[in-house]
Amino acid sequence: MNREDHIIHGFKATLVARAIYMLSSALLMFVLARYLLDPDGYGALYWAIGILAIVQLFADLGLSRSVARYISEYRESDPGQVPHLLGSVITAKIILLTVVGYALLLFHEQIAATLGDPGAAPFLAAGVLYLVAFSGSTFAQVALQGFNHLGYSAIVQAISGAGRLLFAVAFVLAGLGALGAFFGYIVGYAIAATVGMGILYYGFYRRYETAVEYEAGLSRRLLEYSIPLTATRSANVIDKQIDIVLVGVFLNPAAVAFYTLAKQITDFVLAPAESLGFTISPNFGEQKAAGELEEARRIYQTSLTNVLLLYIPAAVGLAIVAEPFLTMVIGEDYAGAVPVLQVLAGFVVLQAITNLTSDSLDYLGRARARAVAKGGTALANLGLNVLLIPTIGVVGAAIATVATHSVYVAVNLYIVHTELGLNVIRIARTTALICAITGVMAVTVLLVTPLVSSLLMLGGAIAVGAITWGALAVLSGLVDPGQVRSVIG
Repeated sequence: MNREDHIIHGFKATLVARAIYMLSSALLMFVLARYLLDPDGYGALYWAIGILAIVQLFADLGLSRSVARYISEYRESDPGQVPHLLGSVITAKIILLTVVGYALLLFHEQIAATLGDPGAAPFLAAGVLYLVAFSGSTFAQVALQGFNHLGYSAIVQAISGAGRLLFAVAFVLAGLGALGAFFGYIVGYAIAATVGMGILYYGFYRRYETAVEYEAGLSRRLLEYSIPLTATRSANVIDKQIDIVLVGVFLNPAAVAFYTLAKQITDFVLAPAESLGFTISPNFGEQKAAGELEEARRIYQTSLTNVLLLYIPAAVGLAIVAEPFLTMVIGEDYAGAVPVLQVLAGFVVLQAITNLTSDSLDYLGRARARAVAKGGTALANLGLNVLLIPTIGVVGAAIATVATHSVYVAVNLYIVHTELGLNVIRIARTTALICAITGVMAVTVLLVTPLVSSLLMLGGAIAVGAITWGALAVLSGLVDPGQVRSVIG
């Protein structure tokens, strides 16, 4: 199997798993928001998860992605070092989880009171289990990515999504409320972690004959490379979670529910881009080491074009149908999420590019540069959130996200350009053509949307837009139907 076939195969496996994960997440969102929890309960659940995502930073640091990078490098050049790498990271993570989990258990009530919601204390106490389960699940996924066995990584992700759905709904129906949904998350991640660590141990760790000596300086380099990755991940979590936490601090749980719901919908839309970025990124490290920059450039440019081709019209369409979609599918109680979703539609395009690019920079050895960019924009995002949320409400958080992420994407693209020498003029022309086609599609959808009065008609409006876009994309030469059939097949 050549590299391109391997990428397509890995992309399909990752996309199927991501589809299962996102479908289960969508069903969980729908059932919880529409039937099982009111906006206050929904907001309380995801506010607690946002806080724990920040705490998780201290329990994981950047060790998972650092070891994935070195596994990718050493599994070919010196496979005997792979068991040493895995052993070092697992030991470090156990120590970190023990320290952070103990601190959280001791101070969970004080943290909840300091953030203005003492009622969140039970979530934070149970958060010790959440940290362990989530850490194990994500570590298994990333480590398997480092081995370039994306099918196994995909299985772990799919299990976590399906497990969360099953147990969260079951526990809420058992009368445990939002806290029951939280325990459903814990059980889902725990099952995924068990399966993932089992695959990692029996399928990979035991297959490598451990070298007699740990290569001198390798553990130090592993830890050193985790530092910029920690900075990047910290900034990424701040970007994704601090706004949710601040909405809860400055406003109320219902506002958290509106903002969280809008962000979850954008996450669903972004699944294909995340799958593609997760799939192609390990190849860049291998290609750079082999001096195959031309091939790396071709793969990245093709992927970027496809991402823009999909997500520019998707973002525009999402902004247009946001109101009928939210009020008809989720319910009138969540109408407050409409302006948030419309603003975050712009974030969809930006995050799609980021999903394609960020992991690739890590494998190209540019984690430090990306960390600096991410850190700067994350701090700017924090400042804008503090400024805008109290003044213009929950929409301010969405505006801050879009504004700061625009800068981060521009810097990321520049770093990739310095590494691969992208054809900027060609990319600009293609983007302009995509925007022109999207403009025609938008006019068509805008004409149809006022007629929408049911879910069936909403689906028809979306279908009209998709057909218009597809026809124009084929006629303009942006989409080759033959290539699409080959990928699907």
